[in-house]
Amino acid sequence: MLFLAMRSVRKRPGRFLATLLSAFLGAAIVMTFSSLHDTAAAPGVDDVSSESMTVSASVVGGYGSLLVFFAIASTLTVSVRQRAEEIRLLRCTGATPGQITRMVVGESAVVALAGAVLATGPAVLGGRLLLDLFKDSGQVAPHVDPAFGVMALGSGFGIAVLASVGAAFLAVRRATVTAAGKRGPSVGRGRTLAGCAALVAGAGGILTTYAVDGTNEMLMAFPAYGAVLLSVGFAVLAPSLLGRLLEVLRGPLAAVGGASGYLSAHNLRRRGAELAGVLMPMIIFTGMATATLYIQAVESDWVAASGLAKTVDDKNVETLNLVVVGIIVVFSCIMLVNSLYAATSYRSGEFGRQRLAGATPGQVLGVVGWEAVILTLTGLVLGTVAGIAGIIPFTMVRTDQVLPDEGPVTWLAVMAIATVATLSTSIGTARRTLRTPAIDAVTVGA
Repeated sequence: MLFLAMRSVRKRPGRFLATLLSAFLGAAIVMTFSSLHDTAAAPGVDDVSSESMTVSASVVGGYGSLLVFFAIASTLTVSVRQRAEEIRLLRCTGATPGQITRMVVGESAVVALAGAVLATGPAVLGGRLLLDLFKDSGQVAPHVDPAFGVMALGSGFGIAVLASVGAAFLAVRRATVTAAGKRGPSVGRGRTLAGCAALVAGAGGILTTYAVDGTNEMLMAFPAYGAVLLSVGFAVLAPSLLGRLLEVLRGPLAAVGGASGYLSAHNLRRRGAELAGVLMPMIIFTGMATATLYIQAVESDWVAASGLAKTVDDKNVETLNLVVVGIIVVFSCIMLVNSLYAATSYRSGEFGRQRLAGATPGQVLGVVGWEAVILTLTGLVLGTVAGIAGIIPFTMVRTDQVLPDEGPVTWLAVMAIATVATLSTSIGTARRTLRTPAIDAVTVGA
C-alpha cells in the first residue's frame, strides 16, 4: 500500500497541493520560532535574552502546533471525503480498512515531509528576521548570533508529520466506516464530549480571572486561554450548532431568498458535517483574534495610565500576542480558502445537475451565496461570543469597567477579513466551476 500511496502522490499532485501548503507554512512557522530555542541554548547568551527567546518559542510553539493540526485536519478531511467513491471501489476489490488507512496515511506523511523540507530554507531566514526583531525591541542583547539546529528541525518535521498522519488517520477511519455502510455514533459522541470539555475548561479559565488580583502580571493568561478554549469548543460543536440554527432560519431564508434561500438551508442541513471544516477556522480566528487584540489593548492602556515603563516581560507579552494573532490570521485564512475551494469545486456535478434541471447560473450562485452568508454569520457570532467572554472579565478586573475603551474598529476589521475570505472564495470558486458546460460537469462528477 505504501507503493500505491507513492504512485497516487506522483500521479495526482494537484489533489495534495492544499495539504502541502498547510504543511509547508506550518513547518515554516514552527521552525522559525523553535530556532529561538537553539539560539537561547548557544554559548555566550545572557540569562535575560535566553529567557525572552525561550518563553516566546514555547508559547508560539504551542499555538502553532494546535493551528497546524487544525489546518491540516481541515484540508485532509475534505480531501478524503472527496475520495469516498475511490475508497468504496478499493473496498469492493478486496482492500481491507487497514490497507486503505495505510495508503492514505502514507500519502499524507510523504506530502508532510515534502512540505517540511521546502520550509527549511524560509525558516532559516525567518529565524534571523525574528531575532533581529527581538534585538530591536530590546528583548535580546545585540551580540547574540542566530542559530538553527536540532530543536528547530526536530519540532518542524515532527509537528508537520505527526499532524498530517494523525489527521489522515482520523479522516480515513470515518471514510472507511461510511464506505462499509456502517454508522459511527461513537464519533459523534466523541466530538460532543470533546467540545463540551473544551467549553467547560474555557469557562473555568475565564471565571478564574475574577479570583486573581487586578494588578497581577499573569492576569492576561486566564481570559486569553479561556477564550481560546471556548473558540475550540464552539468549533468542534459547529455541525450540531449549525443544524439547530437552520431549524430557526429555514422559514426566514425561504421568505427572503426564495428558492435560493430554501435550497441553501436544505444543502447546509444535509452537508453540515462537511461544512464543519469551514466553520472551525472561522470561529477560531474570530474568537482568538478578537480576544487577544482587545485584551492586549486594555493591558497597554492600563500600563500607560499607571505611568509605568514597559518592562522586558511586558514587551515579550505584547510581541507574543501580536505574533500569535498574525499566525491565527494566516492559518485561518489558509484553512478557510482551502476548505471552501475544495468543498465548492467538488460540487461541479451537483451544479451541473441543477442547471440541467432548469436552474440558471445566477440561481446556482445565489444558493452558494446564501450558504456562504449563513456560514459567515454563524462563525462570526460564535467566535464573537467566545472573544467577548474573555474580554469582559479581564476588563472588569483590570480597569473596573465592563467594556474596554477601544471602539468596535478592531472587531469590525476581524469581521471584514473573515467575511471577505468566505464570500470571495465561495462565490469565486462557484463562478469558475460554472464555466464548465453542464453536461460535461455531470459527466465528470459521475
